[in-house]
Amino acid sequence: MGITHGDINGISYEIILKMLSDERVLDLFTPVIYGSSKIAGIYRKALNMQAIPLNSIEDADQAEDGKNNIVEVLEDEPRVEFGKVTTEAGQAAVVALQQATEDLREGIIDVLVTAPICKAAVQCEEFNFPGHTEYLEHTLGNEGEKTLMILCNEMTRVALVTIHIPISQIAPQITKENVLEKIILFNKSLRRDFGIDAPRIAVLGLNPHAGDGGLLGSEEIEEISPAIKEAQDLGILAFGPYAADGFWGAQHNQYFDGVLAMYHDQGLAPFKTLAMEGGVNFTAGLQYVRTSPDHGTGFDIAGKGEASEESLRQAIYCAIDVYRNRQNYDQCRLNPLERQQPERQERKASKVTSSIKSTPAPTEHYYNNDFVE
Repeated sequence: MGITHGDINGISYEIILKMLSDERVLDLFTPVIYGSSKIAGIYRKALNMQAIPLNSIEDADQAEDGKNNIVEVLEDEPRVEFGKVTTEAGQAAVVALQQATEDLREGIIDVLVTAPICKAAVQCEEFNFPGHTEYLEHTLGNEGEKTLMILCNEMTRVALVTIHIPISQIAPQITKENVLEKIILFNKSLRRDFGIDAPRIAVLGLNPHAGDGGLLGSEEIEEISPAIKEAQDLGILAFGPYAADGFWGAQHNQYFDGVLAMYHDQGLAPFKTLAMEGGVNFTAGLQYVRTSPDHGTGFDIAGKGEASEESLRQAIYCAIDVYRNRQNYDQCRLNPLERQQPERQERKASKVTSSIKSTPAPTEHYYNNDFVE
């Protein structure tokens, strides 16, 4: 499992070291940290943490099972300044991400977990993206392949139609085509990545009160509802559009396997309120598995020993689960049964019917409480 060190001035090293301090993680996976053992040492001393053995390596293919491996990705060690936004820290994050992404593509690592970055600090010629999701879609996606940001925990999963764009630019992006595309991606991910055979998807409206019949906006009538109808015609269990405030306020998310929100804060503000420290950001739509904690760099508490590693731990568990779910899903579909011609199906049905008629009816029934959940 590849884990990038994120912004070196934030809480990334603290949560990584706290996670590695639990020796049981080595029973689950082989950690490959993309970072710097020197910076890890700086944080360990500053936080007065117990020493954690790190196996320093030059390339990920040198990683050893049963050890905490760290790929030294930095040639010149930047200065660590707790809680500060610096270009040097941003560049260190980009270098780690680039190397990890390349190794993921080459199959040297199986899954990728990214620690938080500062979006302002990472902007450069090599990284001109609003965030990880857009970078990974550009770098790892096949031509025309789209990604979907899903925030998840054990209770709910929230996906977004639009991600990191200004509020003023959201409405023009809420088209029938975009909403339908996200519903289809969400349905596919819920089935293959999360192991849900017939997922139920709630689709939120864009406007207050879901447009109130067109009084407060027409997107629900002209774009969102037609997208839901077309998804239903494809056999997808999509419902809505629901007014976001009433939906979350009444906790209707508990009746659905996933919730599709129209924009970032409409979905993530309530999700993070519900998820507390256990939320995970998952990038669906790629052939590769990538997750991250659902929080940011935590500059305000960097170097203070107050950061919780729980979201990182859950991101690791989620990556493992998705990786295994995909293997199981694909394995079950390697050799589908040959599609029968109609006349063959009719002959088979006739034989089954004859067999049923010739079978004596059972004299006893076993519908007692022992067999009812």
